[in-house]
Amino acid sequence: MLELTFGNLAIAVLTIFCANPLFVGIKQTIDFINSLAGSSKRQSRIDKYNDLHSDEKTGLTGRNDQYSDLVDSYYDLATEFYEWGWGTSFHFSTRFSWENFRTSILRHEYYLAGKLQVPPGAHILDCGCGVGGPARNIHRFTGAKVTAVTLNQFQVDRGNELCRREGVAGMVELKQANFMNMEQFGDNHFDGVFAIESTCHAPDRNGVYSEIFRVLKPGATFACYEWCLTDKYDANNAVHAKVKKDIEVGDGLPDIAHTSECTAALKKVGFEILETRDVALDKGLHIEDGLPWYWPLTPSWNPTQWPRFQFNPIMFRLMPIILSACEMIRLVPKGTAKTQVMLQAGGIGCSKGGEEGIFTPMWLMVGKKPM
Repeated sequence: MLELTFGNLAIAVLTIFCANPLFVGIKQTIDFINSLAGSSKRQSRIDKYNDLHSDEKTGLTGRNDQYSDLVDSYYDLATEFYEWGWGTSFHFSTRFSWENFRTSILRHEYYLAGKLQVPPGAHILDCGCGVGGPARNIHRFTGAKVTAVTLNQFQVDRGNELCRREGVAGMVELKQANFMNMEQFGDNHFDGVFAIESTCHAPDRNGVYSEIFRVLKPGATFACYEWCLTDKYDANNAVHAKVKKDIEVGDGLPDIAHTSECTAALKKVGFEILETRDVALDKGLHIEDGLPWYWPLTPSWNPTQWPRFQFNPIMFRLMPIILSACEMIRLVPKGTAKTQVMLQAGGIGCSKGGEEGIFTPMWLMVGKKPM
């Protein structure tokens, strides 16, 4: 029987305190600020990013032509914010009533991984990987070796550091690559390919899907969740148009495609379409007994409910002021407050798009490369 001593009691109290969501949130915020303090390019990056998203200065054609600069600039700005508020899996998921946020994220990833039907020891590609959260989780789930690519070198360095920390560096590796031209990989190279809310950054779906088709082995499967406009979207509706623009600016997108465009592009490049549907509308996931994918972006007054807490009316106005003050005392680099405002606008756009049903971040597509 464990002897109850002052030391044991102190350890027990400290353990409980450290597990408290508020304490965890404070620690994450301190780590986040320390990470920002080492970043010196934020002001120039945010100004460049805003110029690329200016219709007067660049326009849609310019954004498509310069999409690699657009995406690279965006993730230089956003990655630390994402990891602070979301974790290492930069994507949405619907949530069953008995799930917490973390388990819903894992279930969403495992469901997609199951569509690949790969055996342990297979070699698969994560196309647009962020800092590699899904790549590491799907490796553990399938036993497959995962090569993960992203355009952004900061994410590559951060993701490979996390792979080393988590003991999977030998089976999960992040590499810098443009998924419109993955020349470092030969034809028929991978046993499966997945993409989670990433190929929306491509200026041309035909281009990215055809490159995925090229590196995939005959008979193998590509499965993805795409960001798309739905049939409810009306380009002539001013509210809808603003939601679309807020999502594009706040999430580093050249343009948002309709579900039908993505499905047609997948078929055009040669894939045999096995399945397409909007997972956000699956019965039972949120309509009856759970929560919708955009729930984390809705306001909350509970400080342990992050990132929802930052969307309440007070924190929404306070966060840019706090970060501006941190800029003045050089605790964080200039441009941090502007980045926060940009990301908040994107979050509100996504939430509004979900509530209106005009946007989905989980248009599921599963395609097979013919033998």
